[in-house]
Amino acid sequence: MSSDSNNMKKVDVLMVGTGEYTTGFVGGTAANSDKGAGVVALTMFDLRRRSKVDRVGMVGVNGKKFPGIRRHMQSCIGDVYNDMDLTCETWPADDTVDPKAYTTASAAYKKGDVAIIFTPDDTHFDIAMDCIQKGMHVMVTKPIVQTLEHHLTLAKAAEDNNVLVAVEVHKRLDPFYADARDRARKTLGDFQYMYAYMSQPKHQLDTFKAWAGKSSDISYYLNSHHIDFSEWTLAGRARPVRVVAACSNGVALSKDMPTEDSITLTVTWQNRPSGHYGTAIYTSSWVAPKSDVHSQQRFFYMGAKGEINVDQAHRGVSMSTDESGYASVNPLFMKYTPTNGYFSGQGGYGVRSFENFIDAVADINAGKTQPSNYNDGSLATVHTTLQGTTILEAGRKSLDNDGQPMDILYASDDDEHPIGIQPHVFA
Repeated sequence: MSSDSNNMKKVDVLMVGTGEYTTGFVGGTAANSDKGAGVVALTMFDLRRRSKVDRVGMVGVNGKKFPGIRRHMQSCIGDVYNDMDLTCETWPADDTVDPKAYTTASAAYKKGDVAIIFTPDDTHFDIAMDCIQKGMHVMVTKPIVQTLEHHLTLAKAAEDNNVLVAVEVHKRLDPFYADARDRARKTLGDFQYMYAYMSQPKHQLDTFKAWAGKSSDISYYLNSHHIDFSEWTLAGRARPVRVVAACSNGVALSKDMPTEDSITLTVTWQNRPSGHYGTAIYTSSWVAPKSDVHSQQRFFYMGAKGEINVDQAHRGVSMSTDESGYASVNPLFMKYTPTNGYFSGQGGYGVRSFENFIDAVADINAGKTQPSNYNDGSLATVHTTLQGTTILEAGRKSLDNDGQPMDILYASDDDEHPIGIQPHVFA
């Protein structure tokens, strides 16, 4: 096969967003987290090294950040790993600030190319719609959007333009998550109860100060992980019917940030076909103290026939250094330490999430598959993640209405795709 033929099968990628998850660059330096070298850009450069990706671009709002980002990527990627080509087109120009630069950048790409969106939550809809309407395949960080209305609109646009649109929910590829999901579906019977907790340390408030409490909240940011786990686990087995939210505050307010410190969503799920109810409690916080992990992550799941506990923060590996002290490490997510000079984290679920999407797009572009083929659960597509968005929106509505329960509406008793949210009316 000719090299030209090989190049035609490679995917061109536009990364939208320049922050922690894309580059690891925050506030003029490496992020003070477990993602100092970033995830998205590192993965795209490695996929190019492995001949799956060709052109790589990056678009943000403030072009004045790009000189620092380039130095950061050279220091954390180019100087660390062998054979990493960091060539990357950037928008807007280095002397320009342009909130709409994504429209210029996406116009420089063609149908069948990929957009990977990691930007503040309230910008996802407009950016994704722009890329979808240009025929690009789109992957969006969770939450894909903040409202059911926007989610349904994106799903319709994806179908109309015959493109693949998915949510980046890498925890589905965490072997602990995947095994728990399969065990729950195979052996635990009707869903009964779940308690899930996820946190990040207080300094994340500074990392996200540009949008925290202004355009999104900690529930959209972190509760989305375990809510997606429930939607994935209970697909075809149960559906959410009611959401009640509560919060704690004080720490963020002391930093003049008008947002909750922790948010808890209590969600009632109705099993099918039995009609029996189960309760899930999802709590997220970004005011945790600094500890041995960047993010505490754990859940307890009980079914009618058994239960399972998962602590994703502690994988049985710990280390201590003079520089960083004691830490529990998670090489299953991202393995940044090189092997013989090369990046060797391809097995991490942080990388596999993107690589699976790129592989799917390559197959679609080659005519081997259709976007609809991935609605089978192999990817978290826009068509199969409506419940998660609805729960998160209902939680926000409940908080904004002093804890008013919110009912999730469906077209029929057999439907599992929400069509609306309304305040619960007590008999």
